[in-house]
Amino acid sequence: MTAAVGSRRIDLGKLLPQLVAPVAALVIAAAISSIALLISDKDPLLAFQHMYDFGMLPDSQVEILNKASEYYIAAVAVAIGFKMGLFNIGVEGQSKIGAFMAGALASASFMSWVPGPVRIVLIIVVAMIVGGLWALIAALLKTQRGVSEVISTLMLNAIGGLVVTWLLNDHWGVQEPGAQIKTTGILPENSWMPGLPIVSGTDQKVLGFLVIAVILGVVYWFGIGRTRFGFDLRATGYNPSAAVASGVDAKRMVIVAMLISGAIAGMVNLPRMLGESHTYTEGFGGIGFTGIAVALLGRNHPVGMALGAILWGFLARSQLILDLDGIPKEIVLIMQGVAVLSVVIAYELAARIGRRAQQKRVGVATAAPAGSAPLAAAGVPTGSAGGAIAPGTTATETQAKSGDTGTEESK
Repeated sequence: MTAAVGSRRIDLGKLLPQLVAPVAALVIAAAISSIALLISDKDPLLAFQHMYDFGMLPDSQVEILNKASEYYIAAVAVAIGFKMGLFNIGVEGQSKIGAFMAGALASASFMSWVPGPVRIVLIIVVAMIVGGLWALIAALLKTQRGVSEVISTLMLNAIGGLVVTWLLNDHWGVQEPGAQIKTTGILPENSWMPGLPIVSGTDQKVLGFLVIAVILGVVYWFGIGRTRFGFDLRATGYNPSAAVASGVDAKRMVIVAMLISGAIAGMVNLPRMLGESHTYTEGFGGIGFTGIAVALLGRNHPVGMALGAILWGFLARSQLILDLDGIPKEIVLIMQGVAVLSVVIAYELAARIGRRAQQKRVGVATAAPAGSAPLAAAGVPTGSAGGAIAPGTTATETQAKSGDTGTEESK
């Protein structure tokens, strides 16, 4: 069954399994978590009710949105690589070194003359540049020496973290009076990003970087789905050989994709640094790997990743109530892990079901007489007289033979 929307056809038989898959995966995750709770002699329904009630509190909603901003940025950074067929697991290191360098520069004494808004822009730009350059190392190793980006980015995570720790503790870090750890200098108050009072019932504000996260999602959607660059990137990820044959420089695409992914990763820790801590601390981290889970959960789609980020933010926040109820908070970790695994399996099953259904429809349609309705319903190309096009013959060639070259297909 298909439904026409404008000039596009929506294959409901193929779309329905894709919509059911994430719901089924979450149900499976909840079921397995319930089993773990029962083994711990805890009531699953009561635990889930407490998590929901706590997560719906105004203060919790603010924190969920704050966490979702960070998770979403990390997920977009990972998704850029996924679209290219790259597995950038170096978001953790790229985010740390990018935020540290930006914070160290912006809080330096020689930057005191820079106006607050300009300093905010400078922090974002520097974090993106440093994150992109750190990812470039892995891109060059892959294109010039054939080193897997999985290995190189994993190693660069450790190297980046150690470099930040060394510079912070031995060179550029400062220890404020009464503080137990060293940080970069405190940013001037005029360069603090203002919060957003969008949640009623609380005095807390959502971190202002949420706006940038939303803009990033729109740019990602447009850049990947509506531009030539996005088409080349996706084509290279789907079939590198075909992309190269069509004139796409595969090595260049790897470098550009990793640069963009690293640049976005450099912004992961900025929501907290600009809106909450106003300095870089060694407490930043752990978000890069979460971004991988959110990207997988959202299938690299901007809306899907947004929902995944909110879900992860909810789980991260609601696990606090489990400790108070005497319920192991590791239950949330089990739920997160099972959710990702279930989603990956569910989407693969949904894709197979969709392909089989489509093959069955095409088989039925091609067995029908030429010019009959099943051919058009299954999306099988037909000639100007309504007959099916012969194998190996394009629609344009068929139309040219019949003298009809003014249709949309021939253009």
